[in-house]
Amino acid sequence: MPRGRLSALMSSAVTPSSKTPSTATGSSGPMGPKELELILVKEQNGVQFTASTLVSPPHTVKHTQTHPSGEERETWGKKIDFLLSVIGFAVDLANVWRFPYLCYKNGGGAFLVPYLFFMVIAGMPLFYMELALGQYNREGAAGVWKICPIFKGVGFTVILISLYVGFYYNVIISWALFYLFSSFTGDLPWVNCNNPWNSPNCSDLWANNSLNDSQKTTPAAEYFERGVLHLQESGGIHDLGRPRWQLTSCLAVVIVILYFSLWKGVKTSGKVVWITATMPYVVLTVLLLRGVTLPGAMDGIKAYLSVDFMRLLEAQVWIEAATQICFSLGVGFGVLIAFSSYNKFSNNCYRDAIITSSINSLTSFFSGFVIFSFLGYMSHKHNIALDKVATDGPGLVFIIYPEAIATLWGSPVWAVIFFIMLVTLGIDSAMGGMESVITGLIDEFKCLHKHRELFTLFIVISTFLISLLCVTNGGIYVFTLLDHYAAGTSILFGVLIEAIGISWLYGVDRFSDDIEEMIGQRPGLYWRMCWKFVSPCFLLFMVVVSFATFNPPKYDTYVFPVWANVVGWCLAISSMTMVPLYAIYKLCSLQGSFCDRLAYAITPETEHHLVERGEVRQYTLHHWLVV
Repeated sequence: MPRGRLSALMSSAVTPSSKTPSTATGSSGPMGPKELELILVKEQNGVQFTASTLVSPPHTVKHTQTHPSGEERETWGKKIDFLLSVIGFAVDLANVWRFPYLCYKNGGGAFLVPYLFFMVIAGMPLFYMELALGQYNREGAAGVWKICPIFKGVGFTVILISLYVGFYYNVIISWALFYLFSSFTGDLPWVNCNNPWNSPNCSDLWANNSLNDSQKTTPAAEYFERGVLHLQESGGIHDLGRPRWQLTSCLAVVIVILYFSLWKGVKTSGKVVWITATMPYVVLTVLLLRGVTLPGAMDGIKAYLSVDFMRLLEAQVWIEAATQICFSLGVGFGVLIAFSSYNKFSNNCYRDAIITSSINSLTSFFSGFVIFSFLGYMSHKHNIALDKVATDGPGLVFIIYPEAIATLWGSPVWAVIFFIMLVTLGIDSAMGGMESVITGLIDEFKCLHKHRELFTLFIVISTFLISLLCVTNGGIYVFTLLDHYAAGTSILFGVLIEAIGISWLYGVDRFSDDIEEMIGQRPGLYWRMCWKFVSPCFLLFMVVVSFATFNPPKYDTYVFPVWANVVGWCLAISSMTMVPLYAIYKLCSLQGSFCDRLAYAITPETEHHLVERGEVRQYTLHHWLVV
């Protein structure tokens, strides 16, 4: 807009302040503290947008910014609140129980080659894309698609996925909480076979040299499956039984923590993460310092880092590295979009993306030293091969690691420390998933804005009630089914559609303009090429691979019935169908010919006046060719 017009507006806004010194300085006059209003006007495509900022005295400053719709939107109290929230969400239990085992199994240090390769070409670009998308549009996962209305269905896809994951992820935290409470004792309950839940098959496998005897089980394994889960009282997924009151109580504690962390929005969650996001690093460091002093620890670490470049010739190694990147950074859950939507408009989201994604990967690598120092100790103590004790998944943190801790002097103290780490790792990741659902829906349905506390209560109670299925005698079967189907292929599909919608329909050049408007720096050619070509091709490859390599879920030797797999696929498809269903709804709700409807559906809502004049960027060759 012309410089004279802007100067005149600023002058008219500031002039009254010169007559009232107390207003300009923020000091108290006869009428008390006053505020100065600055009005900025921006002209874009013939439409003028105004935004006002109130400059208040320091003691009355509120952490809000004006939303494009004219409503005030809350912002993070401090920049570090946002960074800790993103790190806390991305760094979760899988960093401890998944990455170290994959590294060990797939060539040790050589596994870092495909892992870092996919991180650079897909992980970081997608992470950066979601942070920028949320920060510029200042909406949740569904609301941001005002930039391409026909793709709003993908917003509901990721919201549903986050909701589904919450149904079972909170149960893992309740298991850790149960173990934490059980650790406040002189003798840990998983060290011997003299307990009411133990079976005749319970035996110290290492001491009796009966590793090949499939009928024998360890005290730690029986404690998890029989003492905590009570799996022996269920015949399968068709025979769940009632919820166990002990696990139900732990689940209720988790839900209460989540509610009071989220009910006030980022004002509360931004403070909670100061504990939940930093505590795991303190505990990991303490455990590493203890672990490296144990006999055999160095052998475990050497096995973790051993380099076998010949493994890089195997396709499975590259597939597992790509899969780990897809799920470890947390893209596609709508969480990064929700968190960044509470940033200040000028926040440097590029720097944030580099910092947080790098910390996530470094944490995964660092946790491997902790895990394998203890696994090496177990291997040395019982004189068995390391691959006999190395495993991944819940079995690592709820069976193998507790068993290793139980052999240490002062084992209850180490158990308490370890399970505090698991609880804090889980809580902030669960907070992120829940925030994605809450922010996504209240931004889409404006009537919920004034009732956030009640809506948050509704979401957490609904999650609790469905999660009760996972704390029954056969709850581990429901847990396994949800874990297998809720966020597998569907999350890859969601991110693929997201990448296509932003880079091709909205336009990578326009998206780059948005970023330049925020941070004053246009993304380089590398980022634009990744967004438009590399990342979508990578995600398409991953979707195809996930279908081609699909295996039905199983738990130990239990094979799920056909109807259970049908239910699982219905769950996965229910989120993916949001994309075509909303696209059909959008096209049917518009007026005019099919071409007119399509033009309105793929054009940003702020530019619909251009469609009326026949100016549709997506109908030009330049739009599809520019990078």
